[in-house]
Amino acid sequence: MKLLIRKIHRWLAIVFALPLLVAFATALLLSFEPWIVERAIQPGSLDAAKVRTLVAAHDPAGQARAVVFRSYDRTITLGSGRGGGAGTVVDVDSGKARAGPSPLARTFGIARGLHETLLVDARWLVVASTGAMVVIVLLGTLMGWPRITATVSGWHQAFAWGLLPLIVLSPLTALLMWAGITFATPAETPRASPGPPMTLAEGIDVAGRDRDLSSLVWLRPQGGRLMARFVEEGEYRLYAVSREGTRAMPRNWPRLWHEGNFAGAWSAAMNVVVSLAVIGLLGTGLWIWLRRRLRMRAQRLGKRAAA
Repeated sequence: MKLLIRKIHRWLAIVFALPLLVAFATALLLSFEPWIVERAIQPGSLDAAKVRTLVAAHDPAGQARAVVFRSYDRTITLGSGRGGGAGTVVDVDSGKARAGPSPLARTFGIARGLHETLLVDARWLVVASTGAMVVIVLLGTLMGWPRITATVSGWHQAFAWGLLPLIVLSPLTALLMWAGITFATPAETPRASPGPPMTLAEGIDVAGRDRDLSSLVWLRPQGGRLMARFVEEGEYRLYAVSREGTRAMPRNWPRLWHEGNFAGAWSAAMNVVVSLAVIGLLGTGLWIWLRRRLRMRAQRLGKRAAA
C-alpha cells in the first residue's frame, strides 16, 4: 500500500508540476503586495473631497463604477469593476492622468492573472492543480514519519513535515475561496439598502466620512451593493457602504489567510515562507524522481552490457 501511495504522490506532482510552480512562484511575488501597500499608506493624505475632485475631472460623464487606490503608487484607477479594469489611472498628488499603471502595479497585475487563470482563461487547470496539491500533501503524510538526513530526500521530508499545517492550508483555502465558502453566517451578512443603487460619488462621500481614504484598497459594486476594502492595522477589512454609513462585513478567513493580509508583515512573511517551501518541495521532489530514473536506466544498461 505504501508503495502505491508513493507512486500516486510522485506522479501527481510530476503531472501538475508546471502549473503548481507557476502558482507558487506568482504567490511568492504577490505575498509582498499587502506589506508594500501597508508601508506606503500615509494616514490623512486622502479624503473624500480630493477623490471626488479627481473623479469629476477625469470621469465627467460619470461612467466609472469603481475606484482602486494604490498607496505605493499614489494613484487612483477609475474603472468599471474588479481591479478597476483597464481604466483611467490618475496621480493623486498632481491630479494628472498617467499613461497606465506603474511597472510595480503592472507586475502585480500580471502575477495575479497568472496565479488565477494562467493568463489563458485556464482557471479549471488552476483549480485542478490546487486540488492535486491537497491530495499530494495528504498522501505525503500517509507515507510515514520522516527520516531526516543530510540528503535531498531528507531535506524534502523535513520541510514537508516541519511546515505541514501552512503547506496544506495554502491550497485548501484556495479551494474554499473557489467554492465560495467564507465561514460567515448568513445572518451576519447585511442586505442591500432599499431604493436606487448608490452612485460612486455617494459611496466616496460615505466611505470618506466614516474612514480614512488613505487606507482604501478599492470601492466597487459587489453583490448588488457598494463595497469597500480598507487596510486597518495590517488587516484588509471589507465594508458594506450604504447611505446610512459603512458596516464591517464578517471576516472571510479563507481569503484573508490565502492572501496573507490579516496580520500585516507577519502574514505576508508567512506566505513568502510557504511559497518558497512549496517551490523547494517541488524542485527536490522532481530531482529525486529524475535521479532515480537515471540510476535505474544506468542499472539496466549495465545489465545489458554484462549480458
